Amino acid sequence: MPEKKKMEQDFGPIVEAKLPELKALCLKGKLAEGIEELLSLEKQTRLAEDVDSTTKVAVFIINICFECKDWKALNESLVTLSKRRGQFKQTLQGVVGEAVAYVDKFGDKGEELENKLKLIDTIRTITEGKIYVENERARLTRKLAKMKEGEGKIKEAADILQEVQVETYGAMEKREKLDFLLEQIRLCLDCKEFVRASLVSKKISSKALAEPDFADIKLRYHEHMIRYYLHDGNHLQVARSWQAIYDTPVIKESKDKWSQALKLIVVNLVLAPNEPEQYDTLLRVYEDKNLNDLPPYKALLKYFLTKELIRWTKLQELYRSELSQHTVFQEPKVWDTFHQRVVQHNIRVISSYYTQITYKRFIELLDLNQESTEKFLSELVTAHAVYAKIDRPKGVVVFNKPLEAAEVLNEWSSNVTSLLDLMEKTCHLIQRENMVQNSKVQAQ
Repeated sequence: MPEKKKMEQDFGPIVEAKLPELKALCLKGKLAEGIEELLSLEKQTRLAEDVDSTTKVAVFIINICFECKDWKALNESLVTLSKRRGQFKQTLQGVVGEAVAYVDKFGDKGEELENKLKLIDTIRTITEGKIYVENERARLTRKLAKMKEGEGKIKEAADILQEVQVETYGAMEKREKLDFLLEQIRLCLDCKEFVRASLVSKKISSKALAEPDFADIKLRYHEHMIRYYLHDGNHLQVARSWQAIYDTPVIKESKDKWSQALKLIVVNLVLAPNEPEQYDTLLRVYEDKNLNDLPPYKALLKYFLTKELIRWTKLQELYRSELSQHTVFQEPKVWDTFHQRVVQHNIRVISSYYTQITYKRFIELLDLNQESTEKFLSELVTAHAVYAKIDRPKGVVVFNKPLEAAEVLNEWSSNVTSLLDLMEKTCHLIQRENMVQNSKVQAQ
């Protein structure tokens, strides 16, 4: 690492004396002449390795351009100062910080908006690839994206914000970094780029969300993920996101909030396909004491946890008005999904009680027509959820899975082993009884 050069001359007093004179010159309308002299002074301080004086002169140049409202000179000065040979990092940081502060002072209409966008573009250009001003560039990029979003250009705003790989920034605070990533996810979802939203979401670790100070970040993250999972039709992941929201202390403090979250957990769990993780979550939610305050939802879970047939017409009558209050049930296809889950539950119940059943009776129990019955049964068989075969000539549905040759042999071997063990134990008991009787005879 090269040694830091020592300051050859302190230009502090000279700069203090010259700046007021040059400011007066610029304000008289001779801005170009004043900037030329200021750049000459900046060169002297830079060559003398006087960092503080160089920074002071450079910031003064930007400041006087803004005061004179010469926007062209402002942008040109920013570019010139950033390209000076051997320019100090501290100087560029000071110049960029000063220029960023001016962005908010422009209006959002007409010529002022045009000048504002030019200034933003200039700052983003001179800060590109420079790690020591990456935070300023990221914040400015976010402002630009917000402006584009305000104009209705959501896709352009999302593309602009995606340019910033904020997860690699070491100097940025964790909260600001997470907030930036959440904004990227939101814009991706708004412009229907769900794959990109999923990729960005993976940059946020669960460990970061678990920190107590980041409860608001955690809630926003799961709200965005719920939007993504609903689009994907993954109701189990939606339920898990609502579970994470429900477990947040700030939500537990308000009954209205936790009751709403718990309702949505139940709703999405019953819409999710049956699998070990879904069933395990059902059991854990059913045992939650807070569910006692929501009797209809506890009863709904009980339907799916009990090995009994569910009558779809009855269930619709009981829950249509209650479930229609939730946004997820506003779409007709969700009711079709709910019906599908009820039928799948009924098929699993029937398969657990019957080894075979007549096809006619099977259709009656499911309360479906023949085409729908075959469709639902085929889906479950394909998913390996149940074993079933339809014997059309005999008119029966067989649920008893025939054993393969190896399984038959293993079962026979196990039975023979059990029989031999039983015979050995019986012989031992007979022998012991004989010994007891013989000892009694000898004693007499």
